[in-house]
This record gives sequence, C-alpha cells and structure tokens, in this order.
Amino acid sequence: MASTPDERTGRRIRSVEIAFTILDAIRANEATSVTELADELGHSKSTIHSHLRTLESQEIIVRQDDGYRLSLQLLDMANDVREQVANYEVIVDEVDKLASETGEIAHFGLEEHGKVAYLYKAMGTQAVETVSRPGGKQPMYSTSLGKAILAFLPADRRREILDHVSFAPKTPKTITDPERFADELDVITDQGYAIDDEENIEGLRCVAAPVKNGNTVLGAVSVSGPVSRSTDEVLHGELAESVQRTANVIELNTKFS
Repeated sequence: MASTPDERTGRRIRSVEIAFTILDAIRANEATSVTELADELGHSKSTIHSHLRTLESQEIIVRQDDGYRLSLQLLDMANDVREQVANYEVIVDEVDKLASETGEIAHFGLEEHGKVAYLYKAMGTQAVETVSRPGGKQPMYSTSLGKAILAFLPADRRREILDHVSFAPKTPKTITDPERFADELDVITDQGYAIDDEENIEGLRCVAAPVKNGNTVLGAVSVSGPVSRSTDEVLHGELAESVQRTANVIELNTKFS
C-alpha cells in the first residue's frame, strides 16, 4: 500500500508554520506591522495579531515603534546551537588558522535538511567578501562543502538528499545533470576533497574536505578565493592540502576528546 503524504513527511501544525513565516518576514524586514504582515503573508489581521501576541509573550519578538523586531533571545539560542556542536572551539581555532594561512575565506559547514549550513566563517587578509554567514544555507550540489559532505555520507542518506534536489543552475558552470554529478562524487571520494569551480558564485572557486568521525560525516571545511588567485595548480595543490590538513586536526580532536 502506498504511503500517504502525512506518513512520508509527518503531520504538520499549520499555526506553527504561520508563526515561522511571520518570523521570516520580520527577519527580512519586509513587513513588521500587523497590516503589513497580513498583506504580505495572505492571512487575516486577526490571525496575524494572535500569532504576534503569542510570539511576544514567549519573548521571541519585541514590539518596536509601529511594528516588531526579533528579540535578542534568538542570539542566546544561537549561542546554545554552537555549544551543541562537538568541538566547536576546536573548529573555530582551526578555521581561523586556515584563513590566516591561506589569506582567503574559510568555512566550516554541516548538512541540515538536505542543504549545507554554515557554522563558522573566518576571513583572511586577502579574502573577498561573500554573502555567506553562520546560520545561512546553500545547496549541496553547487558548493564544495556540500559536495564533500555528500560524497562521504552513507549511500541511503545521500540518495535521500539527491532525490529531492532540483539541480537548478546557480551559475552557468553549475552541474545540473544528475549522472554527471554522481561521477563528480566518485572523483571526490577518490581524491578526498571537493571543488566548486564557479558553480555557486561566478568568479569564486572553492575547495573543501570532509570532517569525519569513523563512518560519520561531521561536516566539511573549505577555502574560497577569486579565480585570479585560485588557479588549478593552487586549488588542487596547496589549498587542497590545507583543507585536508585542517579537517584531519579537527577529526583527531574529535576522536580523542
């Protein structure tokens, strides 16, 4: 017997979904008053008002002027999230060292809900600023972090993620063919690191290595730089070695902590 949508995805509570769309709208500052939120989200003013009062009573939002903003309690929650990641302080130290050593942007990311989520970002002296930030997410198929994680995930989890990937192009160089992408993952598994060749952001190339604990993929660490500096020789040479060395240090600290 075929499973129902509820059985596949789990039953969802509509009021909770509305609350989170409200938070997203306030976060984006697209709408902060009851009227603006009702117009933006397509709900009645009474529905928006009741959700806002509930969120305010839980101190998740704060009334400000004629609207609302997110409360600082969310920053406290974010700090708790970091503390729940194993060896967060080691990750910070090693990613900082990687950025200092290479002069470029260094990231640590992990898989959440089929995407790569940035946990930490460090800027080297030559780094080109990007829109990435801790807590932000990007597709796994177009980033070196995501590809490095995917290549070393258990086969069933990898299939589960890829079954829901649309392979929409982020740039003209994004791999959009599932068969070609599968071949790419095989190459990554063999060489131990992944490359993003302007596949997520034009003009930016990245290299990443997975961070593992036995058969568990904890995340990945990456370096990103402009194409003018990230030549094939540099990308596959010193930068690939640097991210693999950083990943190994984090792995050792995880294993023996």
